[in-house]
Amino acid sequence: MNRLAFVLLSLLAARIASADWTQFRGPDGSGSVPDAVLPTALEPRKHITWELPLPGRGLASPIIVGDRVFVTASSGPKQARLHVLCFRASDGVKLWERQFFATGRTMCHEKTSVAANSPATDGQRIFALYSSSDLIALDLDGNLLWLRGLGLDYPNVSNSLGMSSSLVVADGTVVAQVENDSQSLALGIDVATGLNRWKLDRPKRANWTSPIVFTDPANGRASVLLQSSKGLLAVEPATGKELWNYEEGASTVPSSASSRGVVYVPSSGITALKPGVAGEAPTQLWRAGNLRPGTSSPTIVGDRLYTLNDAGVLTAGDVQDGKRLWQLRLKGPFSSSPVAAGRYVYATNEKGLLQVVDTSKPEGELISEMELGETILGTPAISGNALYIRSDGKLWKISGS
Repeated sequence: MNRLAFVLLSLLAARIASADWTQFRGPDGSGSVPDAVLPTALEPRKHITWELPLPGRGLASPIIVGDRVFVTASSGPKQARLHVLCFRASDGVKLWERQFFATGRTMCHEKTSVAANSPATDGQRIFALYSSSDLIALDLDGNLLWLRGLGLDYPNVSNSLGMSSSLVVADGTVVAQVENDSQSLALGIDVATGLNRWKLDRPKRANWTSPIVFTDPANGRASVLLQSSKGLLAVEPATGKELWNYEEGASTVPSSASSRGVVYVPSSGITALKPGVAGEAPTQLWRAGNLRPGTSSPTIVGDRLYTLNDAGVLTAGDVQDGKRLWQLRLKGPFSSSPVAAGRYVYATNEKGLLQVVDTSKPEGELISEMELGETILGTPAISGNALYIRSDGKLWKISGS
């Protein structure tokens, strides 16, 4: 390989590894960055690049745009103060913080928080949704663009246990699922104006799953997949037009994931679907009951799918046929979803223990652990060859020396 080719390949690898983490479980919703390089033999003094205090509570994942990390939080006796914070990724310096007061109900289960919904970005704006049904749009410098108190428009969208469905952005539309037992909705909202582009009535049942963006590899067109107890509905992001509907039921806690034109739905374990053309039902490729996830959403790395159940068992499955390849018991319990960098899976349990699994071993192997000393329920983020983890009280950046 000549020097020019080597430099170009190195730049390409660096660009991929430093890609923005734009939403819950990353830009494609798979929870995986194949080319990221993270430390695997974890040592706190060596690999905790910085740790920062956070106000209030929060389960929402961090998102990253360039050298900026964004997190949300909620504080006060009733968690009625809503925070959006921005830190410089390289050194952890806080660049700005904005605070708002909730306009909707802030009741939630003691285990969760009002800031449980992960924010999302289109690269120019930050969108933050809270369990109080407040939706806030800011630019990257923290200037308020618009604010919607969805509970003012739809008075019964609250859930007494709290809501945690995260946002996605596609085709100039931010999509929010605010689903519950009373007034259950999905909204497509114009990113520039904050006005509704569309509204869909949804099944009246409490639902904590997040939508995902599915990109058809054949034509590059994006659709948004809305999961509920009834199944999985695909809609056009800009119009809300129904494209196809899987009606065999799905989980209301772990969310679906997609890779290489296939959608993996937490339905009767995991069900693999191949979406068809608009108006046609998707094709079921396989169904595997022994890949059933618990609270955590599935993670996809190449030809492997990984699920984590409530007992802390990590299961590897073949994406081609759903065959279970191996199982490995980790130290649980888990609420966050695992993420992957290359062949390594990173899982953080509720007690704050970060565990690293080498998935290339014949039966998977736990190769490293690091105690962070805080209760952690939110899913980590990966960007710039670094892992970002948040608890109620802290935000960590973990990277190589």
